[in-house]
Amino acid sequence: MADQYAQTGEDKRPSDIPALRWEEPPEGPVLVLLDQTRLPAEEVELVCTDAPALVEAIRSLAVRGAPLLGIAGAYGVALAAVRGYDVDDAANALAGARPTAVNLAVGVRRAQAAHRAALAGGGGAPQAAEAALAAARALHREDAEASARMAEHGLALLDELLPGGGHRVLTHCNTGALVSGGEGTAFAVALAAHRAGRLRRLWVDETRPLLQGARLTAYEAAHNGMAYTLLTDNAAGSLFAAGEVDAVLIGADRIAADGSVANKVGSYPLAVLARYHHVPFIVVAPVTTVDPDTLDGAGIEVEQRPAYEVTEVSVPQVPVTGAGGGVPIAPLGTQAYNPAFDVTPPELVTAIVTEEGVVSPVTTESLAGLCERARRATAG
Repeated sequence: MADQYAQTGEDKRPSDIPALRWEEPPEGPVLVLLDQTRLPAEEVELVCTDAPALVEAIRSLAVRGAPLLGIAGAYGVALAAVRGYDVDDAANALAGARPTAVNLAVGVRRAQAAHRAALAGGGGAPQAAEAALAAARALHREDAEASARMAEHGLALLDELLPGGGHRVLTHCNTGALVSGGEGTAFAVALAAHRAGRLRRLWVDETRPLLQGARLTAYEAAHNGMAYTLLTDNAAGSLFAAGEVDAVLIGADRIAADGSVANKVGSYPLAVLARYHHVPFIVVAPVTTVDPDTLDGAGIEVEQRPAYEVTEVSVPQVPVTGAGGGVPIAPLGTQAYNPAFDVTPPELVTAIVTEEGVVSPVTTESLAGLCERARRATAG
């Protein structure tokens, strides 16, 4: 039987296909993922029957985006438990699959803690597996709720900073339903502005080298009927200089205790441009992305990706000859610098929008206060 949080139905429009769902076919529970590496040319789903398959899907970016990685990690622990694998081994492998995205480890540890608590309370393996699955489902549901609240807070902030509507928003990478249990983080704010009739234009950075903006954000914007324009990353400066950007909205993979923000590489240059041109630079992320144990940006481990992602391009239905399965665009043996993320210091961030409200100015104290409010709300 399909998981109760999954969207089902034979006649699915592209935007109706969930990025992730739990299913229970007769042969055993599985985690089904929309393979984001195949978008927008193909909508293909991957079926993960164990944690190693999910780890590979995470590393290959078939499933990606900070909030969704947390959800996927929690379901991965549940999958290991339900199928009788070593839960702690699975949890460690999942948590380490991508080091920068703190939500992944948060989701994994939450499901792992539920599993351990059930065992410690005298429950057997089936009861502990159910507890892990319940934790994953709860995280999935909470993220959808958080997405809606972030959209509300973010739109209110845009209207406060830019009264009169007609917002022209620049975004980077992908932050929509493909990275969330709901409608996303930064993209959800732009979508809320669109629905309210206050979005004039969504500027979409292509986001090299893997083109998540071109392949995924444009895909989601098109299916939502939004007015959007794609640009190469290195055209952003020209756009700012022309006065065509009213605000920058991005997501985050980890926010340090001081407010330093790790996000897809290319975010930091946008923050510098935004500061020079007096444009608000807004980060939208759930509270789970704030990592109080990482004191500042220097403490954030930045994932280094393979060189072939830069030296090759993947083109659907074109013969491939490169080591990474793509078409070579650089001489054989070319080395590449390919960090997955960069870190923006807090002084360049106008505000951080979370489901618990907005932090501005961004300081260690203001972030700590936000996290404390979130903790009290959860405890209550």
